[in-house]
Amino acid sequence: MICAGRRHLVRTLADLAAQQGVELQTFLNQAVHKRAGYPPPPISSPGARALIFDGEQVDAYLTGRPVPPLRSEGDDQEHEEGDLLDRREAAAVLGVVPDSWRVYKRAPLLTEHMTVVGGVEHWPRGIVHRYRDTRPGRTAATGRPTGSGDQVPRDELLPRTAPLLDADPAVTATTVVEQLGVTRSTAQRALTRLRADRIADLVQERPELSPDEAAAALGYPPALARRATARAATVLRARAAAPYLDDVAAAVHRARWTTEAATDVQLPGDDRVVAALVLDGDQAPVPALVWDERYGWRTAASRRHPITRDAVPSSEGGGVRYLAGGVTPPPAALIAALSA
Repeated sequence: MICAGRRHLVRTLADLAAQQGVELQTFLNQAVHKRAGYPPPPISSPGARALIFDGEQVDAYLTGRPVPPLRSEGDDQEHEEGDLLDRREAAAVLGVVPDSWRVYKRAPLLTEHMTVVGGVEHWPRGIVHRYRDTRPGRTAATGRPTGSGDQVPRDELLPRTAPLLDADPAVTATTVVEQLGVTRSTAQRALTRLRADRIADLVQERPELSPDEAAAALGYPPALARRATARAATVLRARAAAPYLDDVAAAVHRARWTTEAATDVQLPGDDRVVAALVLDGDQAPVPALVWDERYGWRTAASRRHPITRDAVPSSEGGGVRYLAGGVTPPPAALIAALSA
């Protein structure tokens, strides 16, 4: 955690390398930060990929002074609500696994107060406590009035359904309807998405498991997890394709055909991976590009709705044409085909 009032002291590995006048790669190769006596990264939670250090401790070490200790959780309850927690620490407050945090953090309260320090997302401890104490399941729900629409905004649906699944892996759509006041179809979609993501997370963590085995390990009854295991397989393929799609998005951005290097990945019908790249640059050759894991790239005539209901048009024409080169042509080849 980053203790309250110490955000300005945060230093990354790049900061430490610059402080000592060497390139980052040289710093890493020499493992300077792993030498005996060098202050550990106490403000990075165990297992964190991005290490961040406390500048006061590092300065003390480099000048031969005693390294001052940092406050631990519980040492100063008056100020600890202002501590900044990373995803692992925030997940621990809620009593859930770190991978589940990406669902919880979509809640408006947490989104509003998220801050990036040292390249790592953090949330104030007090805000995480407030979310924990007011999330669904803490109070009685009124259910869904007959004839009404969903009572939960779309961007809050998954964060508010996740605690119900945490509490009971066998939770049904009926319970979600009663607790959140949404339609049954909405509840079923939310549970399918959450279960699928968690199944995919476990398979990535333990590759020896199949999606069905992962579902069983998570306590999901077969009758409730059938759709989720199918979607989980699609989620895993989407994650595998993500680096390639990121490379294409970056290449298209470098060509100045997009204002941002980002793709919109969708899972139509839960069983296939489709991605869209909206070409909003002034010199863009087409309105949008669509990638389908079965057929590769095609152009699209609409920026607002590049992915059609059937995902793949049955024929070319009307601004739609398929680009040769297989399912995953090199980004440079795709740029060349569009520039011809």
